[in-house]
Amino acid sequence: MGNLYRAISADGSAFAEVLDAKDIVSEIERIHKTSAVITAGLGRLTIAASLMGYMLKGDEDSITLRVDGGGPAGQLVAVADSRGNVKSCVNNPVVEIPLNAQGKLDVGGAVGTDGTLSVVKDMGLKEPYVGVIPLVSGEIAEDIASYYATSEQIPTVCSLGVLVNPDLTVKSAGGFLVQLLPFADEKCIDIIEKNVAKIRPVSAMLDEGITPEEIANMLLDGLEPNVLDTAAPVYKCDCSRERTERVLISIGKDELKSIADEGKDTAVSCHFCGKEYVFTPDEIRKLMGE
Repeated sequence: MGNLYRAISADGSAFAEVLDAKDIVSEIERIHKTSAVITAGLGRLTIAASLMGYMLKGDEDSITLRVDGGGPAGQLVAVADSRGNVKSCVNNPVVEIPLNAQGKLDVGGAVGTDGTLSVVKDMGLKEPYVGVIPLVSGEIAEDIASYYATSEQIPTVCSLGVLVNPDLTVKSAGGFLVQLLPFADEKCIDIIEKNVAKIRPVSAMLDEGITPEEIANMLLDGLEPNVLDTAAPVYKCDCSRERTERVLISIGKDELKSIADEGKDTAVSCHFCGKEYVFTPDEIRKLMGE
């Protein structure tokens, strides 16, 4: 499970949210059998979704992040609930491209930069909130910060990182969000900027055993941070046979009849966890109402 820690400055002008997500991203690699650059890219998006989901208020609220960058990875999707529990998927889990100019995994090259980040918040209202922005870099963290600045007008610093071992297992993974609240003064802004400038990559700090609490205190150093709350989010898929039946019904009677008439069992796999649901021709006909 993940280790999520939230802190707020003593005057309530800034807050930080930090997540150690090694276990969550390890589950992504196990389920989707991703190549290193996809583990990093989908891992970053999944960490962001967990952090953003945990900021939602209602028990049934959820958030969906979707990146369409035009790169070889195809579409990346991550869905989180208000407890930070999260699931994710990608069109192409195995992409092999050269390292970038800094000698690091080229997430932007795999994701692409010619496209959009969409954020859908389902908060139990008539219509979900939808925000769509052009991708800044395809590296995910900059795109998340741009979303907050553009769509929600909230000054935000976002850092996301995944270190992958040579055997493709996850060495470390995590991220943080720092946000200024509406009444933050110039002094607070200056302190946050200096703290962020000094901070090292989040994946490197977590790999060294530095805790989310310690990272949050570094980010809010000089602002007398107080703990808000903690959580232990997990990679969690909520698929079910009933939900799969609804998906099949949605494709229409003509298509279902064609499937049933083939006389073979039909297997439907969940994109998020890989679980397979098998339907016999008779079960398909029942879905048609026959």
